[in-house]
Amino acid sequence: MLKDDEIFMMEAVRQAQKAALADEVPVGAIVVYQHKIIARAHNQIEMLKDPTAHAEMIAITQATNYLSSKWLQECSLFVTIEPCSMCAGALVLARMSRVCFGAEDPKTGACGSVINIANHKSLNHRLNVTGGILAAECAALVSEFFQKKRKSRQAFEN
Repeated sequence: MLKDDEIFMMEAVRQAQKAALADEVPVGAIVVYQHKIIARAHNQIEMLKDPTAHAEMIAITQATNYLSSKWLQECSLFVTIEPCSMCAGALVLARMSRVCFGAEDPKTGACGSVINIANHKSLNHRLNVTGGILAAECAALVSEFFQKKRKSRQAFEN
């Protein structure tokens, strides 16, 4: 694993922390082009009341706007949790070069955990995938978030 991957993932973690502060599931994403961060995003599903407002989707939109192009062929996405099928599909459609994620998602991961849209042989583009970058830190963000949610729900019910 490259040291740069960890540095970029730390920025995705900062984005995930912003999501947690906004009471969103703590997922953060950045897009890197020519060693420069061109997009930063975090989940905004609750705020926007939009089930598609995942960090990856927002980051893709920011990056395509920055580059004035629908293709992200020379870009890498760093995201704290393995992308779901919607996000992996969007990454394939955008022709992202590489996706790097922190923690695997054993329930909805679409870069190899549950299904593998990122490298599906029938699709016209495949992503280079690197998983497990700062995995413990990324997984802890989500675990802690849902533990707090469960505790508050239990306190409310009692």
